[in-house]
Amino acid sequence: MIRILVVDDHELVRNGLCRILESVDEMEVVGSTGSGHAAVELCRELEPDVVLLDYSLPDIDGLETTRQIGALDLSSRVLILTMYASEEYATRLLKAGASGFIVKDSPTEELLAAVRKVAQRGVYVTPSIMEGMVSRIGERVEEAPEAALSDREMQVLLHLARGALTREVARTLSLSMSTVETYRSRILKKLGLRTNADLARFAIRRGLIEPD
Repeated sequence: MIRILVVDDHELVRNGLCRILESVDEMEVVGSTGSGHAAVELCRELEPDVVLLDYSLPDIDGLETTRQIGALDLSSRVLILTMYASEEYATRLLKAGASGFIVKDSPTEELLAAVRKVAQRGVYVTPSIMEGMVSRIGERVEEAPEAALSDREMQVLLHLARGALTREVARTLSLSMSTVETYRSRILKKLGLRTNADLARFAIRRGLIEPD
């Protein structure tokens, strides 16, 4: 039996995922939540085989949640579920310890196959993203500009690009406002941008966030 923890902050999506997984004989949903912090605590308590984890959460994002789950040193494996078909996201999350990356518009059969693969200690990446990642091996491909950012800078970028104020970013990421401003300055310099509006346009153009 594959024991699964479902993490998604949209209740309808979370309930739908639970129904899909529970309809399969060898799968059991042992818990669900819409919070990254709660996901870490539920992992500590339940020790699921697979954590089906939405990348975009209201408290801590999928990258930080994945790291914190990994720090528990359990056998739980993380499968990221996201609407963003981004090679950059996939690369960073796999480096952070995730075992899989699948986009939300994937068919049900692919989701179930991904859960099985990850539960069996394998790695699963949505084929279209995997093709893009593999195509870069051995090729002289221009590196994506966002690849120059550290993981923390990427987190700050995404919050600012979605319209969050400095104090809101500081509170969400447990940073001081001055530290957030320092990160903002570094991000603008690295990307050759000037304003938060530029950051928003960049993130949309690169497929890192959805346009409003």
